[in-house]
Amino acid sequence: MSESRGPQSTAEQKQLHRRVVGVAAAAAVGGFLFGFDSSVVNGAVDAMQKHFALSDALIGFAVASALLGCAIGAYFAGRIADSRGRIFTMLLGSALFLVSSFGAAFAFAPWDLIIWRVVGGLGIGIASVVAPAYIAEVAPKYERGRLASLQQLAITLGIFAALLSDASFAGAAGSAESEFWFGIEAWRWMFLACAVPAIVYGILALRLPESPRFLLMHGREPEARKIFATMWKSEDIEAAVTEANRAIEEDKTTKKASLFEGRRLLPIVWIGIILSVFQQFVGINVIFYYSTTLWKAVGFDESNSLLIGVITSVINVAATLVAIALVDRIGRRPILLTGSLGMGISLGAMAIAFANATVVNGEPHLPGAWGTVALIAANLFVICFAASWGPLVWVLLGEIFPGRIRGKALGVAAMAQWIANFLITVSFPVMAAASLPLTYGMYALFAFASLVFVWFKIPETNGLSLEQAETLFTRKNVSKKN
Repeated sequence: MSESRGPQSTAEQKQLHRRVVGVAAAAAVGGFLFGFDSSVVNGAVDAMQKHFALSDALIGFAVASALLGCAIGAYFAGRIADSRGRIFTMLLGSALFLVSSFGAAFAFAPWDLIIWRVVGGLGIGIASVVAPAYIAEVAPKYERGRLASLQQLAITLGIFAALLSDASFAGAAGSAESEFWFGIEAWRWMFLACAVPAIVYGILALRLPESPRFLLMHGREPEARKIFATMWKSEDIEAAVTEANRAIEEDKTTKKASLFEGRRLLPIVWIGIILSVFQQFVGINVIFYYSTTLWKAVGFDESNSLLIGVITSVINVAATLVAIALVDRIGRRPILLTGSLGMGISLGAMAIAFANATVVNGEPHLPGAWGTVALIAANLFVICFAASWGPLVWVLLGEIFPGRIRGKALGVAAMAQWIANFLITVSFPVMAAASLPLTYGMYALFAFASLVFVWFKIPETNGLSLEQAETLFTRKNVSKKN
C-alpha cells in the first residue's frame, strides 16, 4: 500500500491541495449553470411579456417553469449518480442545458418557451445535486466546508455573468426588445449565451476523476485509492478507505436503502427538506429573477435597472467569498444564525419602504429617501444571504445524510428546494401587484423562522468526517425517541 509511505513534504501537500481545489472548482461549474440560467431571464422578462402578450400570472409561470424541470432533475439525479456515476450525471446535465439554450432562444410561442425552459431545468436540477455530492466525496474533511462552498460561489458567479451578459446585449441593441446580430432580438441572444457555460461544463466533466466513494460502492477499490492519492494526504488515505468501506458494508446489511421509516420520511431527510425550503422562502431569487422589472417600476430606466442588478450580483459574489473564508473557521451554526437575523431585518426594512410607496401611472414609486432605503436593504439582504444560507445549505446537504441514502436524500432535498423556488418565483408577480409590503413582510417572517429552526435543530458539523457528521444527526434523533 504505497499510500501509507509516511507524511508528505510541504511541497507535496500544496500540490495535493491545488489538485483537490481544481477538481472541486471544476465540479462546481454545475452551480455556475444554475446561477446563469436562473438569472439570465431577468433581463428578458419584460421583452418576453410584451412579445408573447403575457399576463402577470403567465409571465410568472414562464419564468418559473424551468424550476419544475429542476425539481424533476434533482429527484432523479441521485438515482442516476448512484447507478451510472457522478461524471456521467454531470455530462447528462450539460447536454440537457445546451439543448435548452437553443430551444428557448428560438421559441415561437409561450408553450414552446416553457417546454425548453423545463428541459434546461432538468439539466440544472441534475447538476445541483451531483456537484455538492461529488465535492463532499472527494474533499478531505479539513477542507470540505470551503470546497463545498465553491458550489454557491459558482452560483453567484453564474448570476453575475448572466446579469452582465443581459446588460451587455440590451445596451448594445438599445433595449432587450430590439434586434441585434442577424436580426435576432437581444432577449433571444440572452438565452443563446447559455450555451457557452453548458459546453464548458461538459468539457470539464470529461476531465474529472470519478468519485472514490462511488468506486468503493461498486467494488473498485484500487481505482479509488489512486484517486484519493492524487488529492489526500498519504497518512489520511488508509483511514478514509477503511471508514468508507465500513460504512458501505454496514449499509449492505439493510435490505434496501430507504428514505422512509415505516410510512414516514426519516427525520434527517426532513431536516434537509426544511433547510432547502427556508433557503428559498426568504425570497432571494426574487432579487435575481425580477430585480430589473422591480427597479424599473420604482423609477429607474432599463439601463440603470440592469446596472443595479450587476452591482448586486458583484456584492453577492463578494459576500460568498466571505462565507468560504469563515465556514471552516467559526462553523456552520453561528453563520446561519447571523444570516437569518440579518435577512429578517433587511427584508423588514424593504417591507416598510414599499409601505411608503405612492402610485404613479399605476406603478409604485418610492418618494424621498425611501428609494435609497429599499436599495440599501435589498443589497444588505443579498449580503446576509450570500454570506450564510446561500453556501452553507449546500455544505450541510453534502454532509448530513448517511452514505447509503446520500444520493437519494440529496435528490429529495434539492427537489424540495426547486419546488420552493418555483412557488416563490411564480407567485411574486401576482403578490407584488397586490401588495409589495405584504410580500416582503412574508419573506421576513420566513427569515426569522429559519433562525428558530437552526437554533433548535442544526448541530455543528465543522471539522467532522462525513461519517461522523451523519452520526451526529442520527444520534440526535435517536436520543429524542428514547
